[in-house]
Amino acid sequence: MATLKHINSKNADYGAAEQYLLFEHDEFTMKPVLDETGRLIPREDYRLSTLNCGGEDFAVACMRANLRYEKNQRREDVKSHHYIISFDPRDGPDNGLTVDRAQELGEKFCAEHFPGHQALVCTHPDGHNHSGNIHVHIVINSLRIEEVPFLPYMDRPADTKAGCKHRCTDAALRYFKSEVMEMCHREGLYQIDLLNGSKNRVTDREYWAQKKGQAALDKQNAPMIAGGITPRQTKFETNKEKLRQTIRAALSAAASFEDFSSLLLREGVTVKESRGRLSYLTPDRTKPISARKLGDDFDRAAVLAVLEQNAARAAEKAAAISSTPPSIQDQLRADRAARTAPNVQRLVDIEQKKAEGKGRGYERWATMHNLKQMAATLNVYQEYGFTSPEQLEAAVDTAYQEMRQTSGELKALETKLQGKKELQRQVLAYAKTKPVRDGLKAQKSPKAREAYRQAHESDFIIADAAARYFKAHGITRLPARKALQDEIEQLVSKKSGLYNTYHAQKQRFKELQTVKRNIDQILRREEPRRRKEQSHER
Repeated sequence: MATLKHINSKNADYGAAEQYLLFEHDEFTMKPVLDETGRLIPREDYRLSTLNCGGEDFAVACMRANLRYEKNQRREDVKSHHYIISFDPRDGPDNGLTVDRAQELGEKFCAEHFPGHQALVCTHPDGHNHSGNIHVHIVINSLRIEEVPFLPYMDRPADTKAGCKHRCTDAALRYFKSEVMEMCHREGLYQIDLLNGSKNRVTDREYWAQKKGQAALDKQNAPMIAGGITPRQTKFETNKEKLRQTIRAALSAAASFEDFSSLLLREGVTVKESRGRLSYLTPDRTKPISARKLGDDFDRAAVLAVLEQNAARAAEKAAAISSTPPSIQDQLRADRAARTAPNVQRLVDIEQKKAEGKGRGYERWATMHNLKQMAATLNVYQEYGFTSPEQLEAAVDTAYQEMRQTSGELKALETKLQGKKELQRQVLAYAKTKPVRDGLKAQKSPKAREAYRQAHESDFIIADAAARYFKAHGITRLPARKALQDEIEQLVSKKSGLYNTYHAQKQRFKELQTVKRNIDQILRREEPRRRKEQSHER
């Protein structure tokens, strides 16, 4: 899933941002890495482009603009904003995301959401943790050099004017996150809901504390590993992560809030409730850690929901024990069904491939491949609980219908979302023309009004087009911009859930289709063998 991160900088050296993007830097100190001769080491792979720099170097263009508008001259001024869009590592192998494609998406995102700003867009193929996540850096000069349209995240007239500065408010960051989600949905990439929190909320500070602690632990364990000794601890955990694990362990064993509190207390953790919010106090702290800083899984609503499920499960288990205890085979069957099914691939038609000119080496490989896929197919066939090809056929049809239903809901939601975005665009365009429309009212004579309209013809064309749109859609009272944006964000969140559901259903449908094809092919191969055996029996 793609994530969005924002960093503002007061560094007046715009070249430092470009240097970070082009050369290797130590991930802990953020200082450049030098070779034996003391020179900077270029990054192995990246894509870099500039926007609105007029053919000049990014740093030079930014300094010229700052001098022209007499902005960003003080030490405390925010000179630049740095946005990082990190894609899911699976997007490369699964969805065909490349560095070039990510760079194109980054440039388009920058042009749409940061118009009028001088910008650097740079894509790297990997992250700090070498997980293979392609990520895009967008660095913009905080100063705007052109007047731009009124965008949804803007809330004051100065946000559109040249010579004014970009502001990354909470509302703006939410808007950018919703647009990142929309971009991933549109491009068929993995995505989660960025607007409604996360199960584990790891701050940048905790992330780097974990990285530094892991590096120190690896260094400490290196002599033992070299000597053939297995270290007792190989994974470093921050205090917050240890607290999360302690809370989860207590949650898994508790059926009421009293049990939950007592289990935590045994581990030295005190849970407190104030104004409907939970906080957790560990023995090494004097100030409790709020659930909000740990993640959504640890707030009051989530904790009570898990406790309620545990209580219901305990009641069902007690009722089941009182009737007929499940056999070991039933438990093993349930565990096997809960496991993820293996990846099944289609069987190879060896005779057809031989006719196409494939040799004996390919025939041996294809034979082994088919044997493996037949075994995997039969495993999936049994794990899903199918007893006949007809039952599998019905499951394929059901999976297809579920996928089609979700697809229809997704398309209907997409249509509604596009309608809301178009309404938002018209509302913002109409709002920007308000000063001009108010100026027309101040004109006293028809001649003066006519001259005024001609002088501001482009603004009145926009206002008239928006008015026609409102009339055509029966809108007599314009919605509040904030309420409209909130509604759009809710639709984007709902779309994200449907989007992931649809992809899971599509994956299951494809897997069942493959199993069905393989089963059909296996049965076709078995049929001649049965006929041959029957002829020998006669």
